[in-house]
Amino acid sequence: MAAKRGATGRRLELGLQLRGIRESIVVNGRPMTRKHAVQGTKISEAALQRIETGSLGFRNVGDLRKLLAKYGVDDEETIELFVEMNRDATSQDWVTRYRGQLLPAMQGFVGIEAEAQEIRAYHPQVVHGLLQTKAYAEAIYEIEKPIEETTSEFVRVNVALRMERKQRVLEREPDPVKLWVILGEAGLRYAIGGPDVMREQYEEITRLAKLDHVTIQVLPVNGRGYRASSDLAILDLGDGLPLMAQVDNAWGAVSTSDKPKEVARFTRGFNQMISSALPSEETPEFMQRLAREL
Repeated sequence: MAAKRGATGRRLELGLQLRGIRESIVVNGRPMTRKHAVQGTKISEAALQRIETGSLGFRNVGDLRKLLAKYGVDDEETIELFVEMNRDATSQDWVTRYRGQLLPAMQGFVGIEAEAQEIRAYHPQVVHGLLQTKAYAEAIYEIEKPIEETTSEFVRVNVALRMERKQRVLEREPDPVKLWVILGEAGLRYAIGGPDVMREQYEEITRLAKLDHVTIQVLPVNGRGYRASSDLAILDLGDGLPLMAQVDNAWGAVSTSDKPKEVARFTRGFNQMISSALPSEETPEFMQRLAREL
């Protein structure tokens, strides 16, 4: 039996169902638009877009009831199911306490990540956050500090968040997330924090690579196959929810999409990199080799 979803998962579920109902309603020969849906309500088009993508719940349950009425949903039992779903969706999630130090898009992604059944990710420049040691994470944030103009408190909070993300994803009971990560060799050779930090990080990757639910591959610098230019992740949330793709850009923003064409494109790219990367069985030896070269 699947565990009950947290607030982020319930928001995604609520948004997906509402979007499905809206798009099933034909207006002037086309699926109802968000602009048409919010007419006569107190909900803005932008707010409905955020609701449908799982970024927001209804603060006023009356707005939800009014929207459902506009969609022709008049069965009280069905309405109450939506109300209960929204109640769960607007509850306090574990990531809420980090809200002040996170971009809104990143807050949503972290919540999704912790509820995924499977995550496939590619990180070309640095070690993936879910594989990082505390010392490595601290060194990353310290390097970025003068560029991002962040504070020591920001570093402390975000390192704590990263470690909690790691624990919630990789040690979740009774079903930890299945994680498949492809790391770029160049990123692994980038000496963040100095030899001791990197040696500990290589040991941690070796430890994690031996877990049954974790697969780690290295994409060598001399490979000739396809390689994505930026971080990406593909998340399988299960239980009828769509696959999600997340991509970082050069400006530090996080973009998340459940559009089938976009997710399919990233999936094809990830599968190509699996073929180009070293076999996962070679990862422990590769880490030992990097440690010897320090």
